[in-house]
Amino acid sequence: MLQRLFIQNYAIIDELEVPFSKHMNSITGETGAGKSIIVGALGLILGQRADSAVLVNKEKKCVVEGWFDVKGKKAVRTFLEQEELDVQDEVNIRREIAVNGKSRAFINDTPVTLTQLNQLSSLLVDMHQQFDTREIGESDFQRQVIDALAGNATLLHDYHGVYTRWQQARREWEALCAQKEQFDKEADYNKFQYTELEDAAFSADELEEAELTLRTLSHAESIKAALSRIYFELEESETPLVQQLKSLQGQLGQVSGYHAELPALIERMQAAQVEIKDIADEVDRISSQVQHDPAKIEQLNERLSLGYKLQKKHGVSSTAELIAIKDQLEEKLQAVLQIDEAIETRAKETAALEKELRKLAATLSAARQQQTAPLEQKVNKLLAQVGMPNARLKVSITRVENPGAHGADAIEFLFDANKSNQFQPVGKVASGGELSRLMLCIKSLVAERIDLPTLIFDEIDTGISGEAAKQVGVIMKDLATSRQVICITHQPQIAGKADAHFFVYKQAQGDTVRTNIRQLSRDERITAIAQMLSGEKPTAAALENAREMVGG
Repeated sequence: MLQRLFIQNYAIIDELEVPFSKHMNSITGETGAGKSIIVGALGLILGQRADSAVLVNKEKKCVVEGWFDVKGKKAVRTFLEQEELDVQDEVNIRREIAVNGKSRAFINDTPVTLTQLNQLSSLLVDMHQQFDTREIGESDFQRQVIDALAGNATLLHDYHGVYTRWQQARREWEALCAQKEQFDKEADYNKFQYTELEDAAFSADELEEAELTLRTLSHAESIKAALSRIYFELEESETPLVQQLKSLQGQLGQVSGYHAELPALIERMQAAQVEIKDIADEVDRISSQVQHDPAKIEQLNERLSLGYKLQKKHGVSSTAELIAIKDQLEEKLQAVLQIDEAIETRAKETAALEKELRKLAATLSAARQQQTAPLEQKVNKLLAQVGMPNARLKVSITRVENPGAHGADAIEFLFDANKSNQFQPVGKVASGGELSRLMLCIKSLVAERIDLPTLIFDEIDTGISGEAAKQVGVIMKDLATSRQVICITHQPQIAGKADAHFFVYKQAQGDTVRTNIRQLSRDERITAIAQMLSGEKPTAAALENAREMVGG
């Protein structure tokens, strides 16, 4: 519910504040007084685009602010939580237009985007303006009306759950089929590549080790000659190094008792002798193992040649990467064998969900079909009340081949304005005034079934008067018993039904003219409505008629 609206520096509005009733509010005033300006300002906090042209006073910013009571509005609370905004029983929406034309929006003092503002405002306000009747011609709105009257909320919830699972299962099945098709295209090539690597049978680090071994074998003679010379000098020459160290150690031992540091040197020389002896033995061992082996060299060259060829082919540089590719190809080949089973499983699941979905869709369709005749009768009766006795609404529901997100029905409202039995889609044949009254009739019927937000009707009563206008007022009054209604009207019959009556007027302030608004007292209402009936100087009869309209 819109509790208060504050407007500052918007067009010819300097500053005003409107405290709305929680039931029916009427806004009246002379043509050109500024009623549409107030609606335009309200549109700013509902997410409409800002235009810097509204800044008549270029020295200060424009501010439009609304306070909404949202106690018990679960959808609003969920939105605030999802968008990480302050959750309160009262929501404050503020829109500012700076002097440079830049626009900013706030929800509970937190900056937000226009998209967020639009999403929240759709939960708070339903604005219906003259000629703004596209909604009634849209299939989603028409379906929502039928489902609301049929009480299909629980059934739709179940349907949506199955529909979501069916869509997911079908997407997975289609993805598996596409994957199998791709597998089939690649199967022969993958099998060839796998067989090639499988036949190569490389072990871990084989190519790297082969390179090292080949380098050794290719220089075997040079290695062996160097080792032989070293061993000869260490152990077999006329004065081998090992023997020299042993002799030097003995000479030092003869004088070790005469100097305190000599025993330590003897120990070091002894250790050196042992180390040199061990080196000599290692040299001899390695020399005995190094042999020039042409057959082994040829074998290694063949393995390396195969390995380099496969590395180049697959764009890798190690044995480990070749083995990893072989494992991946093996997985792909195994997947080909397993995917048929997965496809069959998913196909069965999809078929079962589709069967359940079609069953729910049929139940939905039956419930909707039951509402067509009652809706037509009630709407047609209301149309006669609001001055359209020859107009007829007809609801067409036809089954479609494939279930959609909301069932398997194509729902369309058809309209005949003149009892011609020539029914056409409502958005194509009804005039703006007819559509406005038709929308009012429909919304009045579904108001109790749908949690409609604040309803704003902007001059939808154009073109009617007398009893028709009175009945429009009756319908609005009934709507306002359970929700807030704000109507901008020229009809006294409608204004008289309001719980709060606001009067828009222009006021001269020096050299400028400003739009203002004030709530009328009961006596002021009677006078204003009488003037709407008979002119600026109302007659006694008009005053009496106005008093009757206001009540008492």
